Amino acid sequence: MQFVYDKTARKKPANLSINSDLLRKAREYGINLSAELEKVLADIVREEQRKKWIEDNREAINTYNKHVEIHGVYSRGLRKF
Repeated sequence: MQFVYDKTARKKPANLSINSDLLRKAREYGINLSAELEKVLADIVREEQRKKWIEDNREAINTYNKHVEIHGVYSRGLRKF
């Protein structure tokens, strides 16, 4: 599996504004804000990378799909399903 970012990169402080009530409740439950934010940001970055890959490769994907519509897939005669 390919990682979205270098997990060994050093940490860097960032200033954030968070709803005070939400922050209070997160602290009550002992939630590690930095760790949770990294998880969510990694998911968002992964999704944005996926969208970019699809857009960057849209022409090739469409060309391949047209080829399959016309000629079928290479393994059509070999498949048992």
